[in-house]
Amino acid sequence: MSVTVKLPKLQEGQTSYAGIPPAVFVDDVDQFMSLPENNHQAEKVLKSLDEQHSKYKFMEMSMVSRKRRLRQQVPDLQKSLEMIKVLKEQEDDELETNILLSEQVFVKSIVPKTETVCLWLGANVMLEYPLDEAEELLKQNLESASMNLRCLEHDQEFLRNQQTTVEVAMARIYNWNISKQKQQQK
Repeated sequence: MSVTVKLPKLQEGQTSYAGIPPAVFVDDVDQFMSLPENNHQAEKVLKSLDEQHSKYKFMEMSMVSRKRRLRQQVPDLQKSLEMIKVLKEQEDDELETNILLSEQVFVKSIVPKTETVCLWLGANVMLEYPLDEAEELLKQNLESASMNLRCLEHDQEFLRNQQTTVEVAMARIYNWNISKQKQQQK
């Protein structure tokens, strides 16, 4: 069961869903360094860009762990939806199945016909739902998780572009500083 989800529209002026600040592209280094906040101080500018790069790296690590959790959540939700479908289609009074006790240890079990299931909601909370309500909740959760995953992938791509932009700016400013030092030595 695959879910196709459209990305929500970004607000005007917004470039990422997570509010990642865009990096400044340095096209003309001389002009950039002559700005009042930079004052031709390459070390200060490089330090600022390095801090920004570190923040981007931290955001990237956070996104990677969040993406890993979402990628685990989506198949779990799909399996739960499949199980509810099996329970709804159950014609007999009982359903024979194998239940996983621990790794590689299964036990045969007979599940009586049921109209309710218990779902783990998180934070050690489990609630009993009728099959239809459980299916609807799981579908909503699957759609939400899929949309969050797509938004996260968009933000990761945007973040990679910002990291590259900062790295290029750092290299340009470093090279500009070296050439200025060579000119001063002459």
